[in-house]
Amino acid sequence: MSNITKVLATGKTRTTPVDSAIFSGNPEGQLNLRLTTPGNPSGRVFDIEATQPHPFAEQLFAGAWSACYSGAVGLAAKEKKVTLPADTHVEIEVDLGAGTGGYFLQARLTVFAPGADHAAVTEVAHFADAICPYSKAVRGNIDVVINVVTA
Repeated sequence: MSNITKVLATGKTRTTPVDSAIFSGNPEGQLNLRLTTPGNPSGRVFDIEATQPHPFAEQLFAGAWSACYSGAVGLAAKEKKVTLPADTHVEIEVDLGAGTGGYFLQARLTVFAPGADHAAVTEVAHFADAICPYSKAVRGNIDVVINVVTA
């Protein structure tokens, strides 16, 4: 589907579910946000860290998508009765690229679940992609690769 022949920029984020709602800034001036899901009675938030000091559109999109996808991973794990490790986190990379016909996006979603069963986490990751509103919004519009790291 993608016509990208040259990647121009990549927005990268790492999202970790945390149980407190305290904002923590990043001394290097990098993007560091705490987001929550609508109607969230638990107070659980998602801590998003970006790698570039000055965020750009693809990085902001990756951050919002990773918070939504991280929530979907939790829901999918619950639905599939899979217990994820406490240090499970999501990294999303969104590339802006040029190619035949103009500019395009592509993305990589990676679920890190150290020590967990790879097959079970893969099933959770794909089910999360199926229920995440951001994933639904881009489905059929951009190339998305889902990766799982359990080692």
